[in-house]
Amino acid sequence: MNRGFFRAGHLPTLFAAFLYFDLSFMVWVMLGPLAVQIARDLGLSPAEKGLMVATPVLAGALLRIAAGLLVDHYKPKLAGALGQALVIAGLLAAWSLGIHSYGEVLALGVVLGVAGASFAVALPLASRWYPPEHQGTALGIAGAGNSGTVLAAVFAPGLAAAFGWNNVFGLAVIPLIATLVLYLLLARNGPDCPAPQALSAYLKVLAVGDAWWFMLFYSVTFGGFVGLASSLTIYFNDQYGLDPVTAGYFTAACVFAGSLIRPVGGGVADRIGGIRTLAAIYLVAAAALILVSFDLPRSWMALAAFVVAMLALGMGNGAIFQLVPQRFRREIGVITGLVGMTGGLGGFVLAFSLGLSKQLTASYQAGLLLFAALALVALAGLIGVKRRWRTTWGAAVPGASI
Repeated sequence: MNRGFFRAGHLPTLFAAFLYFDLSFMVWVMLGPLAVQIARDLGLSPAEKGLMVATPVLAGALLRIAAGLLVDHYKPKLAGALGQALVIAGLLAAWSLGIHSYGEVLALGVVLGVAGASFAVALPLASRWYPPEHQGTALGIAGAGNSGTVLAAVFAPGLAAAFGWNNVFGLAVIPLIATLVLYLLLARNGPDCPAPQALSAYLKVLAVGDAWWFMLFYSVTFGGFVGLASSLTIYFNDQYGLDPVTAGYFTAACVFAGSLIRPVGGGVADRIGGIRTLAAIYLVAAAALILVSFDLPRSWMALAAFVVAMLALGMGNGAIFQLVPQRFRREIGVITGLVGMTGGLGGFVLAFSLGLSKQLTASYQAGLLLFAALALVALAGLIGVKRRWRTTWGAAVPGASI
């Protein structure tokens, strides 16, 4: 990061985008760190636990399309405020009325999906203030808000042990309200906000082949990150017998690594190109997931392998969003929603497949190997498109490095 970056955009908005994203992610994945206690009280099977933690991920994925459209039509600041208010209302309802059945916890998961849709708000809010040569760094900083998963993993199990897991939903409202106030005070819509268009104009993006490539690539990097963030507390509890609080700390170490490295991934992509960065991370992530799938004998070994995987996936998240705004500058709202949607879908596939794999085979190996295979598929696709990208739209963007 250089001095030119600080002069190029609007730092209060960048901070507001990060903070809004951070607290939204905290509540989006909070069922994962609470899953051991919730499953014990509701008597859930491994597959039901997998679906419980995967439901917010799926809901957030699907709602990102709507959030992307709202961003382009009503601008990012208003779209973010509306989403945050809805999440606060849902958490207050869950806290006051209580969660007494599996169906009710799945319904809460859908509401928490609104927080997951914050991705389609925070990134355009930051992106529209920065020129192409600083996109990777700016979106890496804003996107580092996925570190909110660390807050959930560190604090939710301990708070649940002290006050009961249902009360955690009420406690989460306190920082959300404070964040909403700061967001309203600091955030400003960028000067490059495009005029609203008809819905049909947004959907035309799907006719562009590059949009589908970005959707595939992000389904692996972000999907791997959020799927593991939602599932690792259950994994360490089941696989190594760690209590919920310790399993939460192990999960926090993994997601902290993946979150912290995201701005680095964007910065590296600014310097050496997003394509080269992505190629390396897919190889590393696949290797780490394959290694951990063989039921490593010690929990610290599994922790180390997951940290490596999360570091790679986190860098990949930053690298992809160094590329996306260069290709789809005017459609950044809707393309962020579409790409973010498939990232969430990838997380749903991983989280649910891990629970299903455990129930059907008494092992997590099949779910982990499935996602490693998807990383290798993404690598093959990247190799296939890299020359065309570099010689067409990549060469046409001044100051860009792809």
